[in-house]
Amino acid sequence: MKNQQNVIQALLLMGLLLFGWDFAMQHFYPVHHRPVAPTSAGLSSSRSGASIPVAAPTGPGSPEPIPATKPGREGGLIAPADIASETAGLKAALAAPSRVPIAAPGLSGSINLSGAVVDDLVTNRHRTTVDKTSGPERIFSPAGTPAQQFAQMGWTNGSSGIALPSGNTVWTAPTGARLTPKTPVTLSWSNATGQTFSETFAIDQDYMITVTQAVANKGTAPVSVQPFAFINRTDRTASIDSWNIHSGPFGAFDGKVQFKPNYKDILKTGELPNEGKTDWVGFTDIYWMSALIPDNSGSGSTFRALGGGIYRADVLYQPVTMAAGESLSRTTRLFAGAKEGAVLDRYEGTGIANFGLAIDWGWFRWFEKPIFWMLRSLFHATGNFGVAIILLTCVVRGVMFPVAQRQFGSMAAMRAIQPKLKALQEIHKADKPKLQEHTMKLYKDEGVNPLAGCLPIFIQMPVFFGLYKVLMVSIDMRHQPFVLWINDLSAPDPLHVLNLFGLLPFDPPSILGIGILGLLLGVTMWGQFRLQPAAADPAQQQVMSIMPWMMMFIMSPFAAGLLIYWITTNLLVIGQQTYLYSRHPQLKAQAGKDALDTKQAAARDAK
Repeated sequence: MKNQQNVIQALLLMGLLLFGWDFAMQHFYPVHHRPVAPTSAGLSSSRSGASIPVAAPTGPGSPEPIPATKPGREGGLIAPADIASETAGLKAALAAPSRVPIAAPGLSGSINLSGAVVDDLVTNRHRTTVDKTSGPERIFSPAGTPAQQFAQMGWTNGSSGIALPSGNTVWTAPTGARLTPKTPVTLSWSNATGQTFSETFAIDQDYMITVTQAVANKGTAPVSVQPFAFINRTDRTASIDSWNIHSGPFGAFDGKVQFKPNYKDILKTGELPNEGKTDWVGFTDIYWMSALIPDNSGSGSTFRALGGGIYRADVLYQPVTMAAGESLSRTTRLFAGAKEGAVLDRYEGTGIANFGLAIDWGWFRWFEKPIFWMLRSLFHATGNFGVAIILLTCVVRGVMFPVAQRQFGSMAAMRAIQPKLKALQEIHKADKPKLQEHTMKLYKDEGVNPLAGCLPIFIQMPVFFGLYKVLMVSIDMRHQPFVLWINDLSAPDPLHVLNLFGLLPFDPPSILGIGILGLLLGVTMWGQFRLQPAAADPAQQQVMSIMPWMMMFIMSPFAAGLLIYWITTNLLVIGQQTYLYSRHPQLKAQAGKDALDTKQAAARDAK
């Protein structure tokens, strides 16, 4: 009777976990499938941005509040109305003639001459969706569009009170100017008191734009100016910010990368100055980032909440007084693009402190970086990311096989002395100190260490968690096909059992969205649990028999690449356990005896 009560309680708890997990995932970390926005004149749907007038860091206006929307895993606009508004806004803003085109291998777009604002950037290497006609992924959008994000460099007044270029200033560009890796572009503007301002833009093959701000004092009196740069964006297009992957404001200060604060933290205080020397600062999503890298002339940075879900990262240089005839220049680099590990590491080699750690590797990055390198190498060798995941899982399991074998051997030794332990428990059940003394003597006489089976588990945990984290943060898996119906390894299995694999016109809720990969996961996990020694408690045994199917429901909404990793792992574990059982027949025999004893005990309880 008691065992039945335990089983009922366990089932209730598992049901609460199962449906509570789905509710929590839907509420806090929903996964949205973005509709593809219609494109016009080469415009793609926008992913991120902010909507405020372009202004110096000291006096921005606040836009109208925007209704909050829950983020998807990658970020981006969700509502079809927002996407339609974004497409219309892009078409109107980018049709203006006062723009300098940008054409580079990594980025395309334009610079707005009104304010010298970098507000139109798309990545040439990544599409908006898996659909090949969806257009390039948009990083920056102009002011006034629902998903706007932009960067601006400029000057604020010192004590001289001279006229400075503002967000409405129309800069002069050379006729036919076009920013490419081989052709930098210099914009210029002069005031009535003899000061000439210029901004020279250069772009590389990837995602870095270098902006050199210069001012020449051709007047008759000293002037004081203070250069600045900022990135401005909205949080309505942010990707999910979870416990193991940060999305939001971040940066590196005094050589240390900080994946904080959150948008809510800034909203509470209005602004958060960053302590220490700013190496780089900006905003990150899971796959994308924008960051400012100031020069070494000394600068501070601040995160600001501007209202309406809009935030800004400011870099403010020290004010400088220039005598008549003197000039000043400051160089700020702007990264805006995909978080490709090889690209970020290459930039780190140019002197940007810890730029490769802009990817949120987590605690086990020393394991993850080699795993990531191996995964990329296998992908380049096979041409299929799913095959690369399978091969990498095999390699990692192969390397850890001696550890697993040692763990299994310890389990065999412990199982072999179970009859003697039970005899001691019967003899000394009224004298616990005596039982502990004789138990330790038995361990010593038999040469068994009860903790030996636990140590290999702790050794394996960082490795397998590292592999899991690599698959979570690697943009290389995004939009990569595997075989047959799996055309995006970073998305959940699209074929669900309840809608007859797409034949019925509805999408089941994520808790019931069991696909083919989810079924394979449940079956392989069930097979793995079947090979494990039976639990001594009948209630516990029944709970363990249900666990694989519960895990099937929980894990099915995860990315297909992760399910392939788990399925491969389960199959390898089954193979390893079968092999090790053949090497330790006493463990298999003891497991069978334990299972028989458990059934007999359950039968007695039923009577």
